Amino acid sequence: MRAMILAAGRGERMRPLTDHCPKPLLPVAGRPLITYTLERLVRAGYGTVVINTAHLGAQIRETLGAEYAGTRLLYSEEPEGALETAGGIRQALPLLGDAPFLVVNGDVWCEHPLHPPAQPVLAERGLLAHLVLVDNPPHHPEGDFRLSGGRVSLDTGTPLTFSGIGWYHPALFAGLPEGRRPLGPLLREAIDGGRVSGEHYAGDWRDIGTPERLAALEADIDRRRDYGLI
Repeated sequence: MRAMILAAGRGERMRPLTDHCPKPLLPVAGRPLITYTLERLVRAGYGTVVINTAHLGAQIRETLGAEYAGTRLLYSEEPEGALETAGGIRQALPLLGDAPFLVVNGDVWCEHPLHPPAQPVLAERGLLAHLVLVDNPPHHPEGDFRLSGGRVSLDTGTPLTFSGIGWYHPALFAGLPEGRRPLGPLLREAIDGGRVSGEHYAGDWRDIGTPERLAALEADIDRRRDYGLI
């Protein structure tokens, strides 16, 4: 099983913290943010994780190296700020293989187990993606998509927010030209065609997009340690 962590962003909302440190390496309770996701991927059994890098990418490679707890790490280097999400995934396809793969945003912290229930579903049902959706956070009250009967919709069902966690079939990116390509239009086209399933995750999920959210996460983790919960 293969997964990809999106770690090429500049982290503009995190400045000045990200002026000299890439966002995935920002410390949270004594360890880099990205290692929390890597730890869950290892537990879920992913043998290879691809990490795309751009802004201060050398720091990520030097910090993490070629493996993490026995899971192989591969790197897809991008021109800084050039490719966006779909463009970055498209470039990394040779490293991700021919089977469905997981993609996780590098600035997400969550307790989703990241087990791959979607992989056989995508292969057997002709689906192109399976998205993890969450309750709309205060900073994004309108949500992104809707969920109805296990399928993601643009206009039917409960409005929810895309978590930045999804399994994708490589065919979703087939024919996509090289270069800067956002993921949203690809997903909306596939959703409109009825080829995207989804799940509602109600557990702890954080979009660590600002210094305030980073500090709140660190305080929560420290509190859990004080009470012996982790």
